[in-house]
Amino acid sequence: MKRAAGEVRPVDIVPVFKLYGEHMGWPTPELLHCESILQRSSLYEWHIRVHQHAELVQLLYLHKGQAEIEVEGERRVVTEASIQVVPSLCVHGFRFSPGTQGYVLSLALPLVSRLETQFGRPLDILSRANCIPVKRSNRHIKTLFSTLLNEYTEDNDAREMMLYSLLSALLVWMNRQGTQAVVAEDRGERKRVVLRQFARLIESHYREHLSLAEYAQKLGVSTTHLNCLCREYHGSSALGVLHQRLLLEAKRSLQYTSMTVTQISDYLGFSDVTYFSRFFRKKEGMTPKEFKVEI
Repeated sequence: MKRAAGEVRPVDIVPVFKLYGEHMGWPTPELLHCESILQRSSLYEWHIRVHQHAELVQLLYLHKGQAEIEVEGERRVVTEASIQVVPSLCVHGFRFSPGTQGYVLSLALPLVSRLETQFGRPLDILSRANCIPVKRSNRHIKTLFSTLLNEYTEDNDAREMMLYSLLSALLVWMNRQGTQAVVAEDRGERKRVVLRQFARLIESHYREHLSLAEYAQKLGVSTTHLNCLCREYHGSSALGVLHQRLLLEAKRSLQYTSMTVTQISDYLGFSDVTYFSRFFRKKEGMTPKEFKVEI
């Protein structure tokens, strides 16, 4: 059902969350988050209001129950076992019948980029909103998601390897179900395509410190247009988006590796450690050494 004529929902008033209701960073180094539908939806009376994610893709697996899914102003009621793909920057919301069973898997864009490298091509199945019926594979898909959740919440040996193995198996299955992508004519979708391409370029080059003009040239747009898109969807300039990616990798390196501040500075492509420390302090409000002591 389409939104009534005249009813307006400007993108800039739609809440942007890391995870629904939160502005937190990633709690683990794997850049994925897995939880049951019950775990979060029951906190909000089974109604996840319309919002969007600028930096992650979500997979909602409905195992049993009913979900009213709204994506970009269109609603549909789903009662069969399905996986709903929610690409980054896609405005969406869910209303579940009480007791609905299933899982929500969130993948940060750096992880998506890593998986695409592993696949050897873009995972188009993650770039468009699509509801994939699981049909006879329901038991297999439920086992994948439930095992993912168990691995995510436990601290077992070779945890990261198991998580990525399960995730890869899920994405291979999804990719096999996908149909050839339809070229989007919608103006809003064309904007999101440019920003997804920008995110992929950032993943390939963020340690090279390319200029914004170089990114814009690779995308075939002007720097002014790229800045406008980033402000519309990210609430930040294009340079701010680049800096957030550098900051994310700096914080992850400080938190989850034994590298020194100097080594991290070199790894991230900074010309010297003093410049890196100034950059980090400006963004985070403390020096890298202070951040490492606090965590």
